[in-house]
Amino acid sequence: MTTSSSPRSRLKRSSGPGGSAAHFIGAYGLVALAVLLVLVFSIVLPHTFPTLDNISAALSNHSIPAILALGAMVPIVTGKFDLSIGFGLGLAHVVVMQLVVNEGWTWPVVCLAVILGGTVVGALNGIIVEFARIDSFIATLGTGSIMLAFTGWITNGGRIVPPPQGLPAAFTDIYGTKVFGLPLPAFYVLALAAALWLLLERLPLGRHMYVIGSNARAADLVGIPTRRYSIYAFAGSGLIFGFAGVLLAAQQQIGNPSVGIDYLLPAFVGALLGSTAIKPGRPNAMGTVVAVAVLAIGLTGIGQLGAQFWVVPLFNGGTLLIAVGLAGYSARRRLRTGIVADRGSTGTPPTAAPEGGNGTPGNAP
Repeated sequence: MTTSSSPRSRLKRSSGPGGSAAHFIGAYGLVALAVLLVLVFSIVLPHTFPTLDNISAALSNHSIPAILALGAMVPIVTGKFDLSIGFGLGLAHVVVMQLVVNEGWTWPVVCLAVILGGTVVGALNGIIVEFARIDSFIATLGTGSIMLAFTGWITNGGRIVPPPQGLPAAFTDIYGTKVFGLPLPAFYVLALAAALWLLLERLPLGRHMYVIGSNARAADLVGIPTRRYSIYAFAGSGLIFGFAGVLLAAQQQIGNPSVGIDYLLPAFVGALLGSTAIKPGRPNAMGTVVAVAVLAIGLTGIGQLGAQFWVVPLFNGGTLLIAVGLAGYSARRRLRTGIVADRGSTGTPPTAAPEGGNGTPGNAP
């Protein structure tokens, strides 16, 4: 006598190799694109692209955008956006230069103060969003404008230039040092990505933040303190842009009041494009690193091909549109997969459930 298989096993067989292949392509397609770009540029530019010096320069130039992209990703997990990160980066690096050059503070104290200050500013962003009930786009754009005003006030519209002897060598070494032939900031990126992966994927705090991002109302109903966790997310973003500001000061060794805004768009491109990789349909740290790597490879390659200056914003803007489109597609595909799985396991159409449940789109774990 033959026994009938369960609906779930039939579902698994129906998805079969094709479903597994589709999932693999969705998760690792961006990784494959990065490898493909490396191969193409290495063939086209064999004497300049596949060299250790070029790799080191690319890692150094794109480490701060990568760190800022990881910072932008944290509020996105909760369904919010922090548009103040670029302005915060600019303010943080100017404050570092002001305190070290003009106020005579020791650089370790300055670094700690700026990182803590960024955390406080991020928490204030979260408080404004959650308790004043202002949309995160508007709220953080407003606070970012205020940060830009403080940046101009501190610098008086000019640049903060160090004395002839320069900045302390130990301070500039936090950016300029190489480890195993690679720039130290690249290891900061990997360490930060690993910490965020642990926080978001393995700890209850991160999983609750994903539920909030999927459906804040459902999170409230199950007892998750949505306001507190959203404030935590913005505080984390502030901590990260404070750290990035310290690195930017060590890299540029000059206080430039207008430099931070240039980092805003690449950060969101990396964060949104990263939500289409590794774990498609939700923001994740490893996907963000992969996305920034694709951007770094593309920008480095087209730069060596002699592209005009306007190609960089064109590349970033076009990639942002593609990233948003792909992120939306990944979320919808995740929804359809969840509905099919629910039907296969119960044999009946799924009931209307809140978005934060299993197999739903967006950020659900």
